Amino acid sequence: MARGSKTTEFLKECLSDALIRLMREKKIEKISVKEIADTAGVGRATWFRNYTSKSEALTFKLVQVWNRWADERAIAVRNRFALANARDFFQFNYEIKHILQVVYDSQMQSVVYDAFYQVMMPQYGADAEECYQARFYSYALFGLLDEWIKRGFQESPDEMVRIFYRIMNR
Repeated sequence: MARGSKTTEFLKECLSDALIRLMREKKIEKISVKEIADTAGVGRATWFRNYTSKSEALTFKLVQVWNRWADERAIAVRNRFALANARDFFQFNYEIKHILQVVYDSQMQSVVYDAFYQVMMPQYGADAEECYQARFYSYALFGLLDEWIKRGFQESPDEMVRIFYRIMNR
């Protein structure tokens, strides 16, 4: 990766982190770009060079966190979302529940699915069946995740895996 792109990723993540920090204090619609930039320690123009919306910033953050988490655990790119990796999916989301709760408290659930979809879809080619399978799997997992978040992560990641496999085997 070129130095410029690392700098861009760093700035984007700083802006995303600043947004999440501010979302803990106030409603997302009341957060201005100036507040985000000030919290991140950059100029307002930096926001506009990197993002077109708060949703985009949140999606970027979730994708970055997943990619780092998966890389640390050497989860193969091609098979990151194979059925056998359901445990990784639930464990990851459990570990970032503090971020997910902020996103959900702000009624921004769609960014969670958007991030998940961005991570999942690049691994598939143009084969129609692969695309349908990926879409089906991403919606199914997102549905379980959505309910799990709304239930306050009452079940452990292992319990969620068992629930997932029971549902898939019906």
